[in-house]
Amino acid sequence: MTAPRIFFYVQHLLGIGHIARASRIANALVKDGFEVTVVTGGLPVPGFPGDGVKTIELPPVVASNVGFSGLADADGQAAGEEFLSRRRDLLLKAFEEAKPEVVIIEAFPFGRRQMRFELLPLLDAIEKANPRPKLLSSVRDILQENRKPGRDEETVKLVRDHFDAVLIHGDPDFVRLEDTFPLTADIADRLRYTGLVAPPPAPEPSETFDIIASAGGGAVGLELIRAARDAAALLPADIRWLLVTGPNLPAADFSALSEDAPANVTLVRFRKDFPSLLRGAKVSISQAGYNTVGDLLRTQCRSILIPFVAAGETEQTVRAERLQALGLAEILPEKGLTLDDVKAAVERALAAPPRPAVRLDLDGAAKSAAIIRSMIG
Repeated sequence: MTAPRIFFYVQHLLGIGHIARASRIANALVKDGFEVTVVTGGLPVPGFPGDGVKTIELPPVVASNVGFSGLADADGQAAGEEFLSRRRDLLLKAFEEAKPEVVIIEAFPFGRRQMRFELLPLLDAIEKANPRPKLLSSVRDILQENRKPGRDEETVKLVRDHFDAVLIHGDPDFVRLEDTFPLTADIADRLRYTGLVAPPPAPEPSETFDIIASAGGGAVGLELIRAARDAAALLPADIRWLLVTGPNLPAADFSALSEDAPANVTLVRFRKDFPSLLRGAKVSISQAGYNTVGDLLRTQCRSILIPFVAAGETEQTVRAERLQALGLAEILPEKGLTLDDVKAAVERALAAPPRPAVRLDLDGAAKSAAIIRSMIG
């Protein structure tokens, strides 16, 4: 028998969280015996999607502003109609050549509305295909709130008209889709909770740091890293710090951070062994993105979370507040973050008792593969 073919579309616009989560799912699908083609539409990210996964790279687009309302090409120029039409045609051609049994679209129709120029034609092509592949939406557990009037109704119509299932990558005992999507009842028959897509437990670290501050992809989070660097200078010099800026931090900012770093601070853009390093750390300072929190939940590390809130973003705040309520994190505000805030939070975390055990389902990648396997018989 030939392996069932999966066509997995993922578009990251700012950070690397979407491509990282999709890659973990893609890798689990390969392990389960699927043939997986991941179509990416953002800037290349080293290490993703991963071994054993066929990758098709569309001409990349990025968010042209923090509010995600516009698209730009890799050079930062506004993406014009000719550019976008070429992308659409390449996507449709890739779909036709792949002849998949299952199509997964990451985030859409709950997000990524700015990609409708190519995703709506893809939905039409799926409906016309013979045999028609199963179509799934792959979404994180917490959606962005403050959507414009009519958006939720539009999402419901697209789900009901086109999608066979919605994979919600979360634990319903932690947060449910209806907590951030008010029309959940209208699509309840399509929903499948997978658990959180966390990494497997990490191996023992090759070196240890007491405190790790990280900024995800690095497109945002400079102030977090700067505050951590400055706090290190005010705390005992025998505390070892690792600051992970992310690969997308501008080179000038990275250089400026390096110039004044204390001797007990190691500054890097990326560490492939980041989950292992967290396992050996006492305290983590980070934003509250989906993947970073997944890494943290696999460890006993005390967490200081600084949720990303620019342009009205609400998702990280919801996640951080749920974790704080479970005694798994302390929250600091992104707006007005001060050196004293970080220093005091680190001192509290170092003095705190062991963190309570995590009782959340973290096996979302493998369970996603099992759900898809059950759907195709």
